[in-house]
Amino acid sequence: MNELMINDIKVEDLIYEVRGKQVMFASDVAKLYQVETKVLNQVVKRNLSRFPEDFCFQINQEEWNNLRSQFVTSSEIWGGIRYLPYVFTEHGVMMLSGLLKSEIAAKVNVAIIKAFVAMRKYIASNTLETRVSNIETKLIDYDHKFDLIFEKMDNEKIHHLFFDGQIYDAYSLLCDILNEARDSIILIDNYLDKSILDVLAKIDQSVLVITKDINQKALEMYKKQYQNIKIRCDNSFHDRFIIIDQKILYHCGASFKDLGKKCFAITKMENKEILKTLLDKIRKIK
Repeated sequence: MNELMINDIKVEDLIYEVRGKQVMFASDVAKLYQVETKVLNQVVKRNLSRFPEDFCFQINQEEWNNLRSQFVTSSEIWGGIRYLPYVFTEHGVMMLSGLLKSEIAAKVNVAIIKAFVAMRKYIASNTLETRVSNIETKLIDYDHKFDLIFEKMDNEKIHHLFFDGQIYDAYSLLCDILNEARDSIILIDNYLDKSILDVLAKIDQSVLVITKDINQKALEMYKKQYQNIKIRCDNSFHDRFIIIDQKILYHCGASFKDLGKKCFAITKMENKEILKTLLDKIRKIK
């Protein structure tokens, strides 16, 4: 903010905020106008109708105590006082200048009004910057919280741990994973039974099952009604996998027919190289 000086006095330092208004003490205005404070008081008393409360008012004891605790340059008004002082708003200072009818008052008035305007702009600017800063801080805090929430949600989607007895939860997750498919499913498990066929019967997408052992009688009955699965017999896999649309890979620590019977985990594998390698191997199976 540009400094406005009158007789080596920085005018902005004489402006305070009281009742939400920028004001100057009568004694400070008198000093700038080079008159005694009682002269200003007499002018106000003779023209009370021209000085409503938004032009001039007497501060109360609480306001006085608050102002005394602030840093000030005018030590004169902060000594012992008999009466609570009066203050002038920007409009009051302008009214005073016209009533005093002195050359000094006219010249000084311009600088005082400019100081009020500059102070008002400075306060408005800093208030906006403070609000923006507070908003940015809150947004950053919210972003961080949302990141933690989304990270937790992602982790919940990627890593699932089940304990002995969580049979329904495990099968429910298996169904959710299979229902993600929009085109195809590859299911790799050496040991499959009727319970898995019951799940696959509700899947509309084509399913490739790679296994070394499956209940043949159940499979024959299944194929008489459903045509969505193909079986490839292979004994080269130890672990269990689910591949969705050839894009998403899940690893399962237990056979699908034993889900929930012992502690195990289902994990979403993000490494695309592993997925590619696995798909290349599957293509070679006849």
